[in-house]
Amino acid sequence: MAPLVKVNSLKQNIGRKIVLDGLSFELSGGECLGLFGDRGSGKTTLLHILAGIDRFKSGSVEILGSDIKKSEAFKKQLGLITQERSLFRDLRAYENLEFIAVLKGAGTENITALVERFELNDILGEPVNTLNAGIYQRLSMACALLNQPRILIADDLINDIDPRSRYIILRELNSFISGGGACVWGFSRIEFCRMTSRVGWLEHGTLALYSPQEAQEMWDDRLSLIEQQSGEKDA
Repeated sequence: MAPLVKVNSLKQNIGRKIVLDGLSFELSGGECLGLFGDRGSGKTTLLHILAGIDRFKSGSVEILGSDIKKSEAFKKQLGLITQERSLFRDLRAYENLEFIAVLKGAGTENITALVERFELNDILGEPVNTLNAGIYQRLSMACALLNQPRILIADDLINDIDPRSRYIILRELNSFISGGGACVWGFSRIEFCRMTSRVGWLEHGTLALYSPQEAQEMWDDRLSLIEQQSGEKDA
């Protein structure tokens, strides 16, 4: 089966700074690739490139078999959840679902099911700028799934939200992946790696791929080394 996402020798600069330095990876249906790295490591830059928001300096990116520099057709089968609040703040929750469905050309037939799955019935009449972080994130993911995408791009999907919202979002993410979808999820908290299929560790502009267990072990080893070095300085 052909990969849904294929990245080869991807490079990106911001000013004179090299942010992404020759990244290559593939992603197939049924996989969730977790992008892990410190703030400023290039996670959001890479996600924006995959979503077709930002252009890139060199290399190639193919999504659903199309070169994204030559065609934007892939966006019809893409769902995006951004790090910053990006829903229409002047609209109420249900109005966002309706309006975004129209923008995606998806119709409104999926709204009722998504409202049920994400437990949004009680807040449909609320302005989105009054919603707490967890409910806002549930609504954002529901909006991202309106067009029944094959690929989901998510930045800081469950960071700093309530346990119920985290449970619902992860349940729906697992359902999406189990149904053959592919997800690229950026985060900076190592404990989230166990919720992914593979971990792409971004550091100094390069990407190294690990299993979730390998990534956790590397992080633990790094912390142990830091603690050891700290102890030697204090001695």
